[in-house]
Amino acid sequence: MKAKMNNWHGWTSETKADVLYAKYRQMLLDSGFRIMNECTAFFSPQGFTALFLLAESHFAIHTFPEENKTYLELSSCVDKQFNSFLSLVGDLN
Repeated sequence: MKAKMNNWHGWTSETKADVLYAKYRQMLLDSGFRIMNECTAFFSPQGFTALFLLAESHFAIHTFPEENKTYLELSSCVDKQFNSFLSLVGDLN
């Protein structure tokens, strides 16, 4: 395997933790990624972070509710799943 990383990042106006978690977890699975572990954190008075450890690298969610924004980032060492995810993510807003 050649050393190569694909990276995608984007912003969305969705900030609800349950919506983000369910939507992007399912998109990862639908793209063929293998989720090895998941970690979430909730902040007071608001905010949410999630990290999905993938067999093929990782996906992160970081909310900024005070600005109505969420940052998303996917890193992957495989093209097939990465491109499948990109086709599903489409236009975020």
